[in-house]
Amino acid sequence: MNYRHAFHAGNHADVLKHTVLLALCEALVAKPSACFALDTHAGRGLYRLDGDDARRTGEAEAGIGAVLARGTDPVLAPYRAAVDACRAAHGEGAYPGSPWLLAHALRGQDRIACCELQPEEAAALRRSFAEDARVGVHQRDGYAAIDALLPPRAGTSRFGRGLVLVDPPYEAQRAEFEPILASLRSGLLRWPQGMFVLWYPVKQRATLQPFLRRAAHLPAKSVLVAELMVRPEESALRMNGSGLLLCNPPWRFEQVLQGLLPALQGVLAPAGGAHRLQWLRQDAA
Repeated sequence: MNYRHAFHAGNHADVLKHTVLLALCEALVAKPSACFALDTHAGRGLYRLDGDDARRTGEAEAGIGAVLARGTDPVLAPYRAAVDACRAAHGEGAYPGSPWLLAHALRGQDRIACCELQPEEAAALRRSFAEDARVGVHQRDGYAAIDALLPPRAGTSRFGRGLVLVDPPYEAQRAEFEPILASLRSGLLRWPQGMFVLWYPVKQRATLQPFLRRAAHLPAKSVLVAELMVRPEESALRMNGSGLLLCNPPWRFEQVLQGLLPALQGVLAPAGGAHRLQWLRQDAA
């Protein structure tokens, strides 16, 4: 794989993914029992926005830069606070990846598994969490890890609650959707009470529709889609927005997203943007 997230860290897609991830963690820690999180494509866990890679693209300026400059809506406060905490620990140019945010948001009794296939990125991830006993780092294929690590166990008992974040690089473009669907199906059958969250880019709507139709039939109690577009869908630019497919989201989580998505659109795409929230399947209960 050639993908390096350091070029894109802190962009609009990261902002969407990370604000929703923190909201899911908040729902998890609202109950006292321990929970488990699996990050299948974890990256290096911590990025430098003042480094050459991020500066080359400048994507963070329109993402986290915009949020810090004008993201005053209270629903964005947990995300801003997490970024501030990361920078207090690692310096002003730091930006937290999803493993760092999971470790920040979850508790001492919770456990986190982070998978990263690229050796250099996995080594950086290990260094970041060398002193955090809650976090296990695995240099392995993230899709295979879903079968290997689920259902999660703590000693002889299983974790009843938790989430799985699937955030692949999409280097295979549309061909990526096949292993994604297979892995989500397998994971949901292995751990039916888990929440599964998939990030996906929105480039051409026509290529997404067959995937979303199939996702509606995953073995989950409910399936919810949340999308944020920062450019018109007919734009010729490479990625006009991104979305999250949420299987088994928390009860009434759509109400959280109903506040979060407009706030993100107002900051990241005040002109020409859009957001979408749609149930592909909803549990009648």
